[in-house]
Amino acid sequence: MKKVLIFGVALMIGFSALAQEKLFLTFEFMKVDNEQESAYMETESLWQKLHEARVKKGDIIGWDLWALRPGGEDQGFQYLTVTLHSDPVKMMEGGGFQEAFATAFPNITDKEQEIMDATAKTRDLAVRIYAEQISSTTGEFDMPIGTIALMDMMKVTMGNYSAYEKAEDEVFKALHQKAVDAGGKASWGLVRFISPMGSDTYASHMTVNMFNTVEQMLNQSINFSEGMTADQTKLMQEGIAARDMKWVYMARLIKKVR
Repeated sequence: MKKVLIFGVALMIGFSALAQEKLFLTFEFMKVDNEQESAYMETESLWQKLHEARVKKGDIIGWDLWALRPGGEDQGFQYLTVTLHSDPVKMMEGGGFQEAFATAFPNITDKEQEIMDATAKTRDLAVRIYAEQISSTTGEFDMPIGTIALMDMMKVTMGNYSAYEKAEDEVFKALHQKAVDAGGKASWGLVRFISPMGSDTYASHMTVNMFNTVEQMLNQSINFSEGMTADQTKLMQEGIAARDMKWVYMARLIKKVR
């Protein structure tokens, strides 16, 4: 089960509007009991105000809340928050919460304080992961509420990082870009985990395919052999051999701060 938690990783990239800049992400996977669903949503609504203040202060680029599917209590996690950063040092050091809290809640009510104090009781923050987006498609996509994401967790040994990432960036990305341009999907991205890492972690990379609707996701179709040269086919095969696809999760965006 420990390895399943570290599978951890997580999601969400496809932030095409930010694709030209270095993008770092903090993924936090939440386990929420069925009876805590309502309380957890109240908690995240207050935290959303806090993250809005952090964006205004320049501490972070943005923050998202995703509902994971299927999301049953025996399937690991039910929710995922993703915090976007432009600086890996700021990402890992965190901070700024006290000032942001004062800005977001200058006259906090007793009820709001009670909800904030009970944050830890509404969910189990089971896994935190630091990551970097290293490749993505381009295009106009601002990731509206309701966006659907498919996250493929990949396990790659450190000696095979180069072969795997080269195949994703030089071969697969072009195919995903073609699908984006044709309206078959909204975006695609490749993420490399910064921490935790090593042979005992569940995954090392993640690819994230984003869609405007569930229907678009179900109807996606890419011919991965169409127009491939012999060299591209060889590179693709080497990339596939270098990784083990561990898990695929579906998620729906339910809250967003930019």
